[in-house]
Amino acid sequence: MRRVIVAATLLIAFMATARADFQEGYAAYGRGEYATALREFRPLARQGDASAQFALGVMHRTGQGVVQDYAEAAKWYRMAAEQGQAAAQFSLGVIYRRGLGMPQDHAEAAKWFRMAAEQGVAAAQFNLGFMYGVGQGVPLDYSEALKWYRMAAKQGVAEAQAVLGVMYRQGLGVPQDDTEAAKWYRMAAEQGHSEAQAGLGGMYGTGRGLPQSYVQAHLWFNLAAAQGLEQASKLRDIVAEKMTPAQITEAQRLARDWKPKKQ
Repeated sequence: MRRVIVAATLLIAFMATARADFQEGYAAYGRGEYATALREFRPLARQGDASAQFALGVMHRTGQGVVQDYAEAAKWYRMAAEQGQAAAQFSLGVIYRRGLGMPQDHAEAAKWFRMAAEQGVAAAQFNLGFMYGVGQGVPLDYSEALKWYRMAAKQGVAEAQAVLGVMYRQGLGVPQDDTEAAKWYRMAAEQGHSEAQAGLGGMYGTGRGLPQSYVQAHLWFNLAAAQGLEQASKLRDIVAEKMTPAQITEAQRLARDWKPKKQ
């Protein structure tokens, strides 16, 4: 029994030391001391530390402290991903989807995105939703796309919120619902998503899902136009022709005072 207790104590001590080494590597990485970070990460990664394996994947993918090498990045990502490291699973999905260092494989990308998505990685949820929405690596399935987009949207991913607005407005995978579309457009628009701002402006301009308001339509079109969305600029000018000078002044004041919200 004593030998078992001693062995267990040594194991705990080793794990604590390994974690301390990782923290030293992480701190060095944060300071831009990549050679030091590599010296800390490599032994841990070879010993099976998933966090260190992921870190090496990142460094090889970005070329920090080493020559950029997508194949080497994929190797380390896979080691960590197979241990259940969610960030590595997502990163491996990106590697497969883009064909970086290996043949492009959308089905394999979807597999790894799903693993990360099921662990709550919002970016993986969004990417999996997109793949179901266009039938890339998985069967085209709007209902499945909606499920994953909704998960990402609830975590504050503006792009997912904007896509949900489109899906509800067009009735893709759900009954068409302007009120629900406006709700999701607003969430994304308030974070500064230009397409969602234009979508919300259109709903205010026509009174679909929201009380009709040219002031609000002008506001949201104006904000989207300021980000370079050309169509929003045209729509803003069309709405302005229906407004009084006082209404235009109010809409412009609202645009000047507007600030994005974080979710």
